Amino acid sequence: MKNFKKFLKISGIILILLVIIIFVYANSLKPTYDGKISIKNLSQEVSVHFDEFGVPHINANNQEDAYVALGYLHAQERLWQMELIRRIAPGRLSEIFGKDLLKTDVFFKGLGIEEAASTTIAALDKNSKAYILTQKYLDGINQFIEEGSTPIEFTLVGVKKEKYTIKDVYNVFGYMAFSFAVAHKTDPLLTEIKEKLGDAYLNELMNSYNENLTIIPTEINPIKANLSVAVNDIIKTLPVSTFIGSNSWVIGAEKTKNGKVIFANDPHIGFSQPSVWYQNHIKTPDFEIYGFNIALMPFPLLGHNKKFAYGLTMLANDDLNFYTEENNPKNDKEYKTSTGFQKYELRTKTIKIKDNPDTTFVVKVSKHGPIMNGLVEHIQDEKPIAMYWMYTQLENKTLDVAYGMSHSKSLSEFKKAAEKIHAPGLNVMYGDADNNIAWFASAKLYQLREGLSSKMYLNGASGEDEILEILPFEENPQAINPSQHFVYSANNQPDSVRGKLYPGYYQPEDRAKRIVSLLKDKNDFTKQDVAKMLFDVTSSTVADISNDLLKNINKSNLSIAEKTAFDVLEKWDGNHLKNAIAPTIYNRFLYEFLTATYQDELGESFELFLNSQLQDQVLVSQINHENSVWWDDISTKNVQETRSIIIEKSFKNAISFLENQLGKNVESWKWERVISVEHEHPIGKAGGLLRKLFNVGPFQTIGGNEVINNQIFKLDSTGIYKITAGPSTRRVVDFSDVENSLSILPTGQSGNLLSKHYKDQADKYLNGEFIRMTLNAEEIKKMKNVLILVPEK
Repeated sequence: MKNFKKFLKISGIILILLVIIIFVYANSLKPTYDGKISIKNLSQEVSVHFDEFGVPHINANNQEDAYVALGYLHAQERLWQMELIRRIAPGRLSEIFGKDLLKTDVFFKGLGIEEAASTTIAALDKNSKAYILTQKYLDGINQFIEEGSTPIEFTLVGVKKEKYTIKDVYNVFGYMAFSFAVAHKTDPLLTEIKEKLGDAYLNELMNSYNENLTIIPTEINPIKANLSVAVNDIIKTLPVSTFIGSNSWVIGAEKTKNGKVIFANDPHIGFSQPSVWYQNHIKTPDFEIYGFNIALMPFPLLGHNKKFAYGLTMLANDDLNFYTEENNPKNDKEYKTSTGFQKYELRTKTIKIKDNPDTTFVVKVSKHGPIMNGLVEHIQDEKPIAMYWMYTQLENKTLDVAYGMSHSKSLSEFKKAAEKIHAPGLNVMYGDADNNIAWFASAKLYQLREGLSSKMYLNGASGEDEILEILPFEENPQAINPSQHFVYSANNQPDSVRGKLYPGYYQPEDRAKRIVSLLKDKNDFTKQDVAKMLFDVTSSTVADISNDLLKNINKSNLSIAEKTAFDVLEKWDGNHLKNAIAPTIYNRFLYEFLTATYQDELGESFELFLNSQLQDQVLVSQINHENSVWWDDISTKNVQETRSIIIEKSFKNAISFLENQLGKNVESWKWERVISVEHEHPIGKAGGLLRKLFNVGPFQTIGGNEVINNQIFKLDSTGIYKITAGPSTRRVVDFSDVENSLSILPTGQSGNLLSKHYKDQADKYLNGEFIRMTLNAEEIKKMKNVLILVPEK
């Protein structure tokens, strides 16, 4: 008994010590929000005031010191995110996650992003302000690596910290550019449809690109004062958010209650934890910006100050083409050109794999780019397929672009920065305190020969399919102070270039049509009106689409439940609120309709088509095409299906499925029962306790595909809609009250699990609420948490 008591006593002491050790260790990992820290390479003291949501307000006497501070602060919140994103382009994920990521690494390592980065860096002006401030930012990150705590993810995965260089910055640019591209998912699919099914099937899809459009008009007025499936599967494996779409609109002074410009932007990016943007405010005697930075980016891609605001959406122009090459039959290290055979450039690549030997492979590169055969396993085409990508083919000025936009002093200066964008193509949105508003379709647009489609594989050997000309920026679609007194973008079709609509992979008109309908007739907008707009969940098109489908159903053939569901859809106004029933019916009906229409012809490629921009674009045309070649189910013999047969069968299948899934009572089929959102951390994907610790959610929510509050999910056989992407931030900048503009992040400012700001914005985001983006100096000085960075002696 005595020994037992002694054992309990010792066990109790050990347990207490263990709790103390865990407590001390956990506290050592938390970000520092107050006190003093000595920093090297500062010329003077820097003060950082943190607001109640962890946004740092950096006050420095010069920009060099400010950017050292920014790097240090960004790293203490997001070092794990930085580590992941820098590893994608150079193919270094297998190094920490093992052989499961090898296919992803082989693909990205072969794209030429590293080589393009090296070429760009060698040509940089090392005395430019952009370069100097980037190095200062990296210095701040590297000082945190040396002196700061090691994030728990590094310990769990077994990753050693490494210092960062400017090449990491450019590798992030490359990854970002690729994740915007759509051609790698669509061009091979369209080529396959043409080769396997024929022109009739292809033409129906291609013709839809000129139908059902809401076009962003070009108008320039004077400035006022002042490979489809495999690539898709590879993208799914990435542990970092992909860039998808976005909304933005800028309302001119003539249409606002207070007579000043109001700016709105909500870039759509894959949901993850931490969220993509790091919010920060820098102020020096000669500079101020309240910005949103991606990991390893010193200059914000979204930002504002008291003079101007800017933001981005994806242009979705076609900046990536595939060329089929023709090997020399006597030497497969050479390929045919219009002037004779030319040698492939051979690049030897090595990938380190955790707990496995290194692997080495060779990438062939033609003048059009890397040969994808071998980089993507599923390519079985005998002809080499080269990927021509504007990002790696043209001069890269991305660093100058980001610096120039954030440091502009006027609309004219801002436009010069936007002109330098080559890829990815971006809709650059602008508004200022002098009541200028502007939109620029910023990209290097190009001209091919007449009649040639950039959406199909091009002939690399003939010399006839080459790019003839890069167009001057002044010919790009754009608008400055247009007569409608607003500019907008929702990744939809921009205006004509040289008399023709410029090819691309634009989203259908849904969001654009809704934005225009809400903006055009109202002339007294307030900040609150715009904030409400960003949370809007009514589709401008689905009510019409569902009614077009219902026209093909004989209601007398329906059961009581089917008639009830029919009536619900028929009366639907397109809203996607939690208690709405129609979106539950519609999305299952849509899945059944698309499956019955396309799966028989597309086979294994159907899953890719199902959730593609191409399918979204052709949907309305397909429903209204009575004699489409796609209606007939080629798997049924001696029967030729018609539109009405396909649609009625799809509706009945949908209702039967929902009765089994949600019960017989149609009134109980509420949207909230089937839709949810969870912000996944790469470690949380392992499930169990790690999921509960690292992930944020799951949550019920409102919204759906292609409404303004775009909650993006994939259609599949499950009938459960797990949102994978959406607004990565919502921002409203009102120049009548610019010091109190609004923003929100999906989860929180910090990527540090132990920070109180890890998920403190999540509930507000779900409810359509905002936090203030404070610019008032006196208010900032009163913030409770103050960190002083002092020069190390």
